[in-house]
Amino acid sequence: MARMTGRRALFAVPVVLVVTFGVFAIAAVSPFDPVKAYAGSAALGADQETLDRLRANLGVDQSVVARWWHWLTSALGGDFGHSTVMRQPVTQVIGERLVWSALLCAVAFAAAVVAGVVLGVLAARRPGSLTDRVVTSLAYSLEAAPVFWTALLAVWLFALHWGVLPAGGLTDTGSELVSAGQVASHLVLPAGVLAVSQLPWFTLYVRQGVTDALAEDPVRGARARGIGEGTVLFGHALRSGLLPVLTLIGSRVPELITGALLVESVFSWPGIAAATVEAATAVDFPLLAALTTLATAAVLAGNLLADLLYGLFDPRVNLRDM
Repeated sequence: MARMTGRRALFAVPVVLVVTFGVFAIAAVSPFDPVKAYAGSAALGADQETLDRLRANLGVDQSVVARWWHWLTSALGGDFGHSTVMRQPVTQVIGERLVWSALLCAVAFAAAVVAGVVLGVLAARRPGSLTDRVVTSLAYSLEAAPVFWTALLAVWLFALHWGVLPAGGLTDTGSELVSAGQVASHLVLPAGVLAVSQLPWFTLYVRQGVTDALAEDPVRGARARGIGEGTVLFGHALRSGLLPVLTLIGSRVPELITGALLVESVFSWPGIAAATVEAATAVDFPLLAALTTLATAAVLAGNLLADLLYGLFDPRVNLRDM
C-alpha cells in the first residue's frame, strides 16, 4: 500500500506541474485584463503610464513562464501569493471557504452513496419488477437533469412554495452567530441537490453489480443450501456487487467538484465557488493556480482512494501489482 501511494505521489508531480502551467497559459490569452479588473472604475481615467506601473507591480508584465515559475517556487515554500481580486492572501481566501465546500461535498457524497446502495439493492432483488422499473427510470431521469435546474426546482418547491427550508446562505438573515442548527438547516437543500446529482450513478452501479452477483454460482449454491435470503443478499451478493462502486468513487470526484460549484452559486453557499468565478473573470493568476492545484489534488486523491479500497476489499487484487 505504501509503495503504491508513493508511486502515485510521484506521478502526481508532473500532472500538477502541467495543470498549473496550463492555467497560466490559458489565463495569458484570456480577453480579460487583470489590471483593469484590479483597478476597477479607476482604470477608466488612468493614463497608460499608471496602468503600466500597476501592471509591473502585479507582475503581469512578465512572460507566462516567468509568472508560472515565480508562483511555483513561492508555492513550494508555502507562499501561494496574494489574490488581486479578493485583496487577501490566497491561503486566507481558500482557508475561509474550503471548510464549507468540504462540508457540502462530504455530506452530499455520503448521502448519495447510502441512498444509491439502498435503491440499487431494492431494484436488484427482483429484476424487471415494478420496483426495479421505477428505480431505474428515476435514476435515468435524474442522470439527465442538469444540477442547476434541479437546484432551482428545489428552491421553488421547498423554499418558495412550501416554505419549509431556507433558500440559501449559511445562516438566517440578520443572524450574527453561526450556530450548528442554522448551518444544518441551510445545508439540507444544497447537499440534497448535490447528492441527487450523484445518486443515479451509484444506484445503477449497485443494481447491476448485485444483479450479476445474484446470478453467480456461489450465490445459487448458497440458496440451494437453504441459507436465508437476507444472508444471501447482504452477506454474499451485496459484498460482491459493491466492488464496482469503489472504482466509481474516484471517477465521480471531478463531477462532484463541478456540481458543487454550481450548487454553491445557486444557494449562495459560502464555499469556493464565488472565489473561483471571480478569479477566472479577473484573471487572478495566484488564486486560479491554487484553486486548480487543489481541484487536481482532490481528483488524484479520489482515484487513489478508490484503488486502495478496491485492493483492500477484493482479495483477487494485489496492491503490489497496482
